[in-house]
Amino acid sequence: MESETAGAPGVIGADPEQAAMVRAEGLVKRFGEFEAVRGVDVAVRKGEAFGFLGPNGAGKSSTMRMIACVSPRSAGELRVLGLDPDTEGPKIRARLGVVPQQDNLDSELTVRQNLQVYGRYFGLSRAHVRRKADELMAFAQLTDRADEEVEPLSGGMKRRLTIARSLVNDPELLLLDEPTTGLDPQARHLLWDRLFRLKSQGVTLIITTHYMDEAEQLCDRLVVMDAGRIVAEGSPSDLISRYSTREVLELRFAPGEQESAARGLDDLAERVEVLPDRVLLYTRQGEAALERAHARGVRPVSSLVRRSTLEDVFLRLTGRTLVD
Repeated sequence: MESETAGAPGVIGADPEQAAMVRAEGLVKRFGEFEAVRGVDVAVRKGEAFGFLGPNGAGKSSTMRMIACVSPRSAGELRVLGLDPDTEGPKIRARLGVVPQQDNLDSELTVRQNLQVYGRYFGLSRAHVRRKADELMAFAQLTDRADEEVEPLSGGMKRRLTIARSLVNDPELLLLDEPTTGLDPQARHLLWDRLFRLKSQGVTLIITTHYMDEAEQLCDRLVVMDAGRIVAEGSPSDLISRYSTREVLELRFAPGEQESAARGLDDLAERVEVLPDRVLLYTRQGEAALERAHARGVRPVSSLVRRSTLEDVFLRLTGRTLVD
């Protein structure tokens, strides 16, 4: 982690009075000679929504699997709910809820049966899981589908059911790995609403996501991972303030014209980025920069002034090159 985050909220040793649901120091995960997680320090406070962002291969899922006690750490210290995953994994898993990237529901069972059967794995009584299933179906807005098989349900319904199933044991900590991947906007927003409700009830959330708007909406704090390391940590607004500007001016030009246009714009912004289809000017005052560009005879095909987003931060820290 960068030195500027030392002593920041959530970093190991920052505030011993804040009880950490997850605490890692120098956490490492190796697969043979490949080091997927390379010395991660992180602490997740009770009751917060904490995010892991990063490109493919950054180490997010490997970190989540160690926290979920399904993959042993190779080195470093890790405590989950104050317990050591190496020796107390079953105790930790009994208090966790896990939502995997891919739904692993039993497609031949009904919605209700998926919840009741899963609840029995935790040793809960039949009467308890019946009541809990009714409660969770209402929470996930699936009551009217209670006795239907899972297979024909929509992707959004299956995702809501997977989240509902993860809550059968009333977990203190809920791990969500890419919870809304592949869902349409309406389904994503409905899931966000369910997760907000869980957080308001005191459930601690740890989320990995590729969606920057999702991270901005859901996460109180987050870390950006790249190549197995944490490269930045903070709240979404903190990260935007630290690594970007208040506004971004996007100028689109005809093909092949953006390089020459950008050469006369360097002094109008704190940073200028030339992309294949447009030029981005990172500035405090987008409209003022646009007026000055026009005064210099710059005539883009179109222009847009927008606020900086977490996506701007993410791309600056991890690059625009596709990682397979």
